Amino acid sequence: MAIVTKKMALDYHKYPRPGKIEVIPTKPYSTQNDLSLAYSPGVAYPCLEIQKDPYDAYEYTDKGNLVAVISNGTAVLGLGDIGPLAGKPVMEGKALLFKIFAGLDCFDIEINEKDPDKFIEIVKSLTPTFGGINLEDIKAPECFEIETRLKAECDIPVMHDDQHGTSIISAAGLLNALEIQGKDIHDIKLVVNGAGAAAVSCTRLYIALGVRPENVVMCDSKGVITKKRDRLTPQKAQFATDRDISTLAEAIKDADVFLGLSVKDVLTPEMVKTMAPKPIVFALANPDPEISYEDAIAARPDIIVATGRSDYPNQINNVLGFPYIFRGALDCGATEINETMKIKAVYAIAELAKQPVPPVVNAAYGKTNLHFGRDYILPTALDPRLLTCVAPAVARGAMESGVARRPIENWEAYDEKLRRLKGYERKVMRRLNDEARSNPKRVVFAEANTDNMLRAASIVAGDGLAIPVLLGNEEMIAKRAQRLGIDITGIEIINPRHDREAVRRDLFAKQLSEKRRRDGLTYPEALEKMFDRNYFAMMMVETGQADAVITGTRSASSHVGEIAREVVGIRKGYNHFATMHVLETKRGTFFMADTMVNGDADEDALMDITRLAKDAVEFFAQTPVMAMVSYSNFGSNKAAESSHVHNVVEKMQEMYPTLAIDGEMQINYALNRKQRDEIYPFTRLNGRDVNTLIFPNLSAANAAYRMMLEMGLGESIGPIQMGLNKPIHFINIDADVRDIINLTAIASIDAAAEESKVLERANS
Repeated sequence: MAIVTKKMALDYHKYPRPGKIEVIPTKPYSTQNDLSLAYSPGVAYPCLEIQKDPYDAYEYTDKGNLVAVISNGTAVLGLGDIGPLAGKPVMEGKALLFKIFAGLDCFDIEINEKDPDKFIEIVKSLTPTFGGINLEDIKAPECFEIETRLKAECDIPVMHDDQHGTSIISAAGLLNALEIQGKDIHDIKLVVNGAGAAAVSCTRLYIALGVRPENVVMCDSKGVITKKRDRLTPQKAQFATDRDISTLAEAIKDADVFLGLSVKDVLTPEMVKTMAPKPIVFALANPDPEISYEDAIAARPDIIVATGRSDYPNQINNVLGFPYIFRGALDCGATEINETMKIKAVYAIAELAKQPVPPVVNAAYGKTNLHFGRDYILPTALDPRLLTCVAPAVARGAMESGVARRPIENWEAYDEKLRRLKGYERKVMRRLNDEARSNPKRVVFAEANTDNMLRAASIVAGDGLAIPVLLGNEEMIAKRAQRLGIDITGIEIINPRHDREAVRRDLFAKQLSEKRRRDGLTYPEALEKMFDRNYFAMMMVETGQADAVITGTRSASSHVGEIAREVVGIRKGYNHFATMHVLETKRGTFFMADTMVNGDADEDALMDITRLAKDAVEFFAQTPVMAMVSYSNFGSNKAAESSHVHNVVEKMQEMYPTLAIDGEMQINYALNRKQRDEIYPFTRLNGRDVNTLIFPNLSAANAAYRMMLEMGLGESIGPIQMGLNKPIHFINIDADVRDIINLTAIASIDAAAEESKVLERANS
């Protein structure tokens, strides 16, 4: 769990501006005409349409994407009844989670009212504004009445997350824990410690999934809830047992499952030792559980433990559910969130935990090999697949139960919409991965002795993106793989320095020295180079023993590029090669060059970069709309750098008369079509959004894409090599696993394209 001090928390909420959320316009507002459309008189038209058909509000307003987080502050986290104003930071935080995890807009509304009847009337009066209502931090037993009545009296989804969020996530964890422990849900004995909103909701859902009511024992602060006790609330009375027991210690004996939603340290190691074989303990009190993770594991080695904490395995975290549940409910126009929808969510979350974990999740949690098992019964909170997994399941549940007013008809389009909402699995990279899998190529990993390269190679092999070949010392790679928990069984390892590679080194040296003899390279010198993994790897590709290379560099414009130039050479008709990064952002996909090779690009280099970029964008099945970026606009400055750019534009326009390319221009005019078209209407780019940015030098391009990444404005694919005769791709040695995997897919496709060219030439 992250270290959080009072000052850190207060500074986070205070700076650079107070609070955690803001309202951002989604329509143009810079002109008087924009404002006339946004407000009077233009706004009258959608108003009249909605008056005729109320459901048109979902077409012309944000209602269908807007959730309210509503609380009266009577049961805030572990703070209790601190009031609505003091609870506002929590509600703002919940609104933030809705936005970042599911793309839902959200307002937090704190209501200063404890009377249930009045509270219900206030919330009901707000329903025209919202597509859904998330009730939050309302104390029991009032929360039960409030939610029940609002669900019955409102025509939009209403859910009290303190009840149902915990129940859905813990139920998914329970199903998987039972599977791992080899137990049948119909036979287990369940002990629940706590009788508040979450405990009651969890128990109800567990019973709906198959737990027998007679096998449930619930405890509150007074001990076991039995039928002998007087004045039980209706919620407690439904779980009262007729067993002759009164304490938690008596109840826990021979129990299969303990669910704690109460207070810290109430469950002792001695109690855990009396549980049935292969017990399951969900100790969910926050921030300190009913029993510590360490004590539970020490008491019973055969146990599965889950807590509410992020610093231990198996976190029961409501964020796994509520953003995606509301996403699915709103997207199909559900009138409520019912039991069918909740159960669909349970099974979807449980099933996701059994799927291979994507590298972005391992990276986010600093893990190497998360997989379904005792320490991984639930997906992690940052798993990007939750959106595309849970939301459709909930929508299907709404449709099956008859509460969907706008049923989803095109599920493929809906899945694509969800992928666009989430930033992790965008359509360009997904398509490229599919293409790589259809024709996987032999890709040599020249730096297989580094952690991330080895992780990436293992995932690439398992995912079928390529056939990896690892270069390095076999024993060292095997030890590293064992340390990282990586399975490299079946992956070929080649040690260029091993005696058995002498024949191949000799062959490579002869071919390279013959190729470079006019550059003064002798056979002995070439033979010495073959002990270098980069030379060896590239010669494997040059001689057809492999299809592509992935290698690591320490910086842009690395010597690795010079080795590639020496071994495989530059494409005919060019004097330079370059690299491109693809950035996928909320505004779309952008191609940026040259990001890694040519330092001070002169006019000849810039011309090559631009031509190569045009071809590369077309290779990705995109139509290039190219802006040549500089610090001046269309000849306004005659300095050497801007003149180079200006001249390249003229040459490119002459060479490619139909190509949408122009410049030189400042970056704001490249990216702001409206502004550019108003001030410079004569450009070839008029009316078009730029998707390709060519920078005047390496510093500008490298800084631009790195700045965008660090600011969280996009996700990167690259660096993609352009202009070498063979698929040689290099990436920073400390690159993330995900970036290496993406580049490997590119390399595999690059190799397939090269193979097609060879076949074309052979058949012509």
